[in-house]
Amino acid sequence: MSDSNNVSACVEAVCLLGCDAVRATIAALETGLPVAQAEGLDAEQRNHLLAELKAIMAVYDRG
Repeated sequence: MSDSNNVSACVEAVCLLGCDAVRATIAALETGLPVAQAEGLDAEQRNHLLAELKAIMAVYDRG
């Protein structure tokens, strides 16, 4: 599986948990805490995951 597929799978797994879980995951990634769905990702992939999750939540947090 390619790096982008790994990150995409993680994004999907986190998003299935709901908005509160996505926000908690973003907070954990920002502070360097371990995230179960990101296990096995390297630092670059975790940064990509964080950016993707922030972009998704930007849509929901508008207003």
